[in-house]
Amino acid sequence: MNAFAALADDTRREIVKLVVINGELTSTEISQNFDLSPPAISQHLKILKEANVLHVKKDAQKRIYSLDNSGIDEISSWILDITNLWNKRLDKLEKYLLKVKKERAHGKK
Repeated sequence: MNAFAALADDTRREIVKLVVINGELTSTEISQNFDLSPPAISQHLKILKEANVLHVKKDAQKRIYSLDNSGIDEISSWILDITNLWNKRLDKLEKYLLKVKKERAHGKK
């Protein structure tokens, strides 16, 4: 699963938001913020880990989650590509509209 698919779920987006705000969190700390069972949260964490959105490290019995930049970079890169595409399209539209405006201004004289 890629980062986009993983973040399509509201709960997973909220989990990522918690980790971004708080830094590293244990699975227990994460699950305390939801009305879902710990096993359900564990499934969400597993998906986020597999999608490279969250990184997990083990410390004895604890699993500590933090943001994984590789999944976030995938999303960031896609957003940048789409932004650049739309900027080019809007620049072309602006040039066209200026051309039409100029033609109309010359035609009315």
